[in-house]
Amino acid sequence: MILSEFLRLYPMRAPNIMWLLGAGASAAAGVPTAYHMIWEFKRSIYCSSQRIPLTACADLSNPFVRSRIQGYCDSVAGSPAEDGSEEYSYYFERAYPSEADRRTYIDRMLSGATPSFGHYALATLLKVGKARVVWTTNFDRLLEDAANKVFESSGGLVTAAIDAPGIAGEAISESRWPLLVKLHGDFHSRRLKNTSEELRSQDAELQKCLLRLSEMQGLAVVGYSGRDESVINTLEGAIRNGHSFPSGLFWFHRPETSCLPCVDALIAEASASGVDAHIVELETFDELMGDILSLIPDAPEEVSELLVSRPNRLSKAPLCPPTGGWPVIRTNAFPITAAPTICRRVVCDIGGYAEVREAIASSGVDIDVARRNVGVIAFGPDEDIREVFAPYNISEFSVHPIEHHRLMYESAELGLLYDALCRAIARHRPVRVCSRRRRLVVVDPLRSSQPEYRELRAAVSPLNGRIPTTETEWAEAVRVRLECRLGRLWLIAEPTIWVEDFENDALRGGVKEFVRERLARRYNLTWNKILDGWADLLVGDSEAVQVCAFGTGEGVDAVFEIGRTTAFSWRGGIR
Repeated sequence: MILSEFLRLYPMRAPNIMWLLGAGASAAAGVPTAYHMIWEFKRSIYCSSQRIPLTACADLSNPFVRSRIQGYCDSVAGSPAEDGSEEYSYYFERAYPSEADRRTYIDRMLSGATPSFGHYALATLLKVGKARVVWTTNFDRLLEDAANKVFESSGGLVTAAIDAPGIAGEAISESRWPLLVKLHGDFHSRRLKNTSEELRSQDAELQKCLLRLSEMQGLAVVGYSGRDESVINTLEGAIRNGHSFPSGLFWFHRPETSCLPCVDALIAEASASGVDAHIVELETFDELMGDILSLIPDAPEEVSELLVSRPNRLSKAPLCPPTGGWPVIRTNAFPITAAPTICRRVVCDIGGYAEVREAIASSGVDIDVARRNVGVIAFGPDEDIREVFAPYNISEFSVHPIEHHRLMYESAELGLLYDALCRAIARHRPVRVCSRRRRLVVVDPLRSSQPEYRELRAAVSPLNGRIPTTETEWAEAVRVRLECRLGRLWLIAEPTIWVEDFENDALRGGVKEFVRERLARRYNLTWNKILDGWADLLVGDSEAVQVCAFGTGEGVDAVFEIGRTTAFSWRGGIR
């Protein structure tokens, strides 16, 4: 199953899907994941055993450092296999045999952590009845803290932990929702589960509660690897009891990782038993929660308020210095730091998009339009828009909001922004837009001597010409597209070659070979210089440029602000 399928079905099945949160769900809040802590435990054991300072192994993201540490761990008899399900509990107990020391370590790991957007979003789902039960193996109190603010009370969320497991049973019997069950306790609890022996058997009463609810609800698992046997065994028991997870079993994991064998086996067994069970790829817990909130129909006021205040999920990082240091990966995504939030809406008797385009052609005006079931949406001077649609009995002439969630797929609004952005770029920058493919920005031979072309000409010269042995013109170009990622729009610029239309099919092979040869040797350094050249053309030498599609000051114009610095990777820590 892909994420979009889950997002479509969740509003239909909520609140009959429980949630199980692991350490990964708290990563954005500053809480280390189990994977990160495992490597800290290993490093502590290795450095203390070999009398090596921790600073010698400071970079746990370095594969050479990890290889050296893992080599030592593998040499110790009885050590679990790397990435095995026993690693967390085994190395935690080896590093800190005393329960008091383990509690101190956990307290230190949680100090300073504050709820992330995902915690507030889940708390909001609990408040509006779109979720009822959350299970967690985490020790933190992030969801409770978020719920206190969302509910404006400390009594809105029933919380049960291993210190008082009876609370969970009573809440289920009395249907007192929402309910949070902390399977391993929290860092204030006198009972913590974090070693092999402690994790091997789940508290009997909490296990009974999980089995009981599994017969009535589905389960979505986020940020949890399945490393401890207690929870996995309980879920397996629920499946073998039959008639469990009637609303499905969904296990989310990062795309670049593989699930543990026990998780693959669990999902396979559930599917074989008739459960709607799937492994779903997901980037972050915060992203999932935000997407769920944005797709709730007739969203309550609390949901709308949280989406409006949704924090930026991008983080700033300094650019790599021009010399020395480690490399970053540069992408071809230019940030769009400002984009239209409204457009014109016209309700009239006109038909579909083809008839709309025909009406524009007949009128002789030039505007950008798209067709939706709510009417024609457009950018351009009001006088021109009225002239086009007046013959079709205009019944409403108003504005239409461009909602963020409709820019996440090929919607009418996204197509309208495409056309308006290309028009705006061609209007302000010394380039032209291909008339038959408006999403192709092409070098303008008549203006290629301007200073804006200096970088591109130095990277890949000549910039235009005729294909040898033909009369066919070609020019450097970029194919542009808009993508909505991490809460903002990005302009994706893919360098390519524009070739004019030609009718002689015999030339097709030679044209393709010319384009292939011209693009074939554009390796990283050249590609980077070409991208710099297009940055000069699209944005200029300032940090950002503002472009507008019409610039008349009449009607609803499309105004964009494009940043010059493309997105790039940054060296991260261990997941």
